[in-house]
Amino acid sequence: MSGASVPVSVALGLLGLAGGIGITAVGPGGVLPTIGLFALTGLTPAQVAGTALVTHVATGVLATAAYTRSGQLRDPGTRRTALVLAVSAVAGTPLGVLVNAYVSERMFGLVLGVFVAGVAGLVWFRERRRPAAPRAHPSTAVVAGLGLAVAVAAGIVGIGGPMLTVPLLVALGVPVLESLASAQAQSVVIAGVGTVGYVAQGAVDWPLAVLVGVPELAGVLLGWRIAHALPTRHLKYALIATLFALAPYLALHG
Repeated sequence: MSGASVPVSVALGLLGLAGGIGITAVGPGGVLPTIGLFALTGLTPAQVAGTALVTHVATGVLATAAYTRSGQLRDPGTRRTALVLAVSAVAGTPLGVLVNAYVSERMFGLVLGVFVAGVAGLVWFRERRRPAAPRAHPSTAVVAGLGLAVAVAAGIVGIGGPMLTVPLLVALGVPVLESLASAQAQSVVIAGVGTVGYVAQGAVDWPLAVLVGVPELAGVLLGWRIAHALPTRHLKYALIATLFALAPYLALHG
């Protein structure tokens, strides 16, 4: 499927750009390239996941560097959260790659769509019902469990870790920018380990990875600037809207 038509190539490039913006601005953007590869190409589920994860290696590294430069990853609490997420991803991602061969597209799309909608509802409820006050970072055990679950899901379908990690951390009371920063470090591990697994299966379309990944990198820098330009409350509502918009597609398209 490397020889994609011009309209498909343009669409995939735009989804890569939008996905990169979403990764560093609100978190869930990493699912957009996966959706594009799934809906617009003839790739198998394993090829979709493998090709999408390849693009997240570079975006994760760039996003991590960006949030280190802006100071979020210099905070001890944020660094601890990022480290725990990254370590748990080492264990969870290979399991997701293995499960990919046994989970039907329809069932997983439905489960993921319901889960994404639930996360959006949780973030919305917390924003509406509780004052925006700083809270301590979640315990190591909670972060490790969250990171393991996200890594398994990311390994199965090739989504970036920030899609699920950011809203879950926000729901647990972690500030948005700190959640975004922690999730980028986790994404590097998920993408790197997942790429090794799918490359071993021969399930990566390299030309499509480049087609999607290059504009995705540009989007990462743009999204990082957007995240620092908008008020935190606006970022939370953008996150909620993005998740609610993606949930039906994930549930029905599977």
